[in-house]
Amino acid sequence: MITPLRARDELDGPGLERLVEHILAGGVSGLFILGTTGEGPSLSYRLRKELIERTCRQVKGRVPVLVAITDTAFVESVNIARWSADAGADAVVLAPPYYLPEGQPELQEYLDHLVPELPLPLFLYNMPALTKVTFELETVRRAMDNPRIIGLKDSSGNMIYFHRAVGLLKHRPDWTLLVGPEEMLADAVFAGGHGGVNGGANFHPRLYVELFRAAQAGDTARVRELHAQVMHISDNLYRIGRHSSAIIKGIKCALSLLSVCDDFMAEPFHRFREPERARVQQLLSEIGLLK
Repeated sequence: MITPLRARDELDGPGLERLVEHILAGGVSGLFILGTTGEGPSLSYRLRKELIERTCRQVKGRVPVLVAITDTAFVESVNIARWSADAGADAVVLAPPYYLPEGQPELQEYLDHLVPELPLPLFLYNMPALTKVTFELETVRRAMDNPRIIGLKDSSGNMIYFHRAVGLLKHRPDWTLLVGPEEMLADAVFAGGHGGVNGGANFHPRLYVELFRAAQAGDTARVRELHAQVMHISDNLYRIGRHSSAIIKGIKCALSLLSVCDDFMAEPFHRFREPERARVQQLLSEIGLLK
């Protein structure tokens, strides 16, 4: 889920309420807040705490809420996890600390120290493009020995890695394996994964829910049809702009044009300007979300 902002350190409160209801109305199975699309590491701790509390209060247990606790400071990850538990979240999600790259033995020891401090179950979050460190498969296998680590979200974009992660599921039948890039959602389900955490579901949740269900059902004709729509969004919306922030800008711009929430970005990023905004509006019209 994106984080609706109206200023540098201010949530768009009404927009957050509309966004949560918009996403839930699309039939999703859960919400993941403060992740990459949620600009989590760019937000103040005060604002993160407010977002956690307001989101959990509004969801009221209708679906699980997962909260990213990724941080460069061990104690701050623990603090965010405690806020999440107090607010009623269901699990926390952790990518490797992202400033000074750690080796795998150091990452394993970090998990050994962190997990006993956490009041909620933990998902690992593999995002090497942004953290510079991969949860290597042997580290994942070792993490499976801890019953309080319950799954992995893989945003590496590496399907070979994902297939090998599927192969580890025999060690933990209760383990949950999710994929990040929405372009890989159907392939991930066909490979034996359990679903996806997809940014496009912020503005078009029903599309990704239907694609997931079609893949689960083995309906390949429907999967091809829906996957083509996902790729149309990926090829057109996510390539507006020249920088990696364009994906989040595009999602926030779409939500603004749909009158769901403000598209203010956490600094150093800036919302799309009018030329890009017009292209997003055209795409939303093409896919039937704007009349």
